[in-house]
Amino acid sequence: MDAITLALVVLLALIVILTFFISTFNRLYSLKNGAEATLSQIRVAMKKRLDMVEQLVESTKYYAHFERDILERLTKMRASVGSASPEDLTKIYGASKGLVGNVMAVAESYPNLKTSEAVMATMSAIQDVEDEISRHRYTYNNIIQEFNTLLDTFPSNIMASFTRARKMDYLNFEADELKRRGYLSPDASLEPGRPEVKWE
Repeated sequence: MDAITLALVVLLALIVILTFFISTFNRLYSLKNGAEATLSQIRVAMKKRLDMVEQLVESTKYYAHFERDILERLTKMRASVGSASPEDLTKIYGASKGLVGNVMAVAESYPNLKTSEAVMATMSAIQDVEDEISRHRYTYNNIIQEFNTLLDTFPSNIMASFTRARKMDYLNFEADELKRRGYLSPDASLEPGRPEVKWE
């Protein structure tokens, strides 16, 4: 192999390596931006959900002795959603899910409340938003899985170390996980009128 051929082989190898690193760099940032965009959609849907939970509490507060600070906590949750991390979103979701469960326990005790059009419409709207959040969460977790896999596998992990990329957290809103983290009461049958909202 003469010097020119060797130089061409080395140049070609360098081009392939450089192309790979550029491609990996762009993929990492594309996934990161996709995750952020999806997380923003989840925050918007979560805020909408909290608005509806507040309407639900307002509809039932005459039947149950909800403490005044419940609405204040809901207001705080709603205000913090815009900048919430995945962990904060999990906490907010757990707290609001616990409250909805307690409102429904109250509704079971009052037939007029259970069949109220306002309560039924609000619950239906909350379910629609739940479905929207589930779709966005599925997309987000798929993006995070691919991103984290690139950080774990060779040779993309070399590029990831150069960019100081760190693994991103999944969103897990499953009831068992929420209970395990202490964001949802492990007692599914809380006393009506005493909702447990674990939010500081």
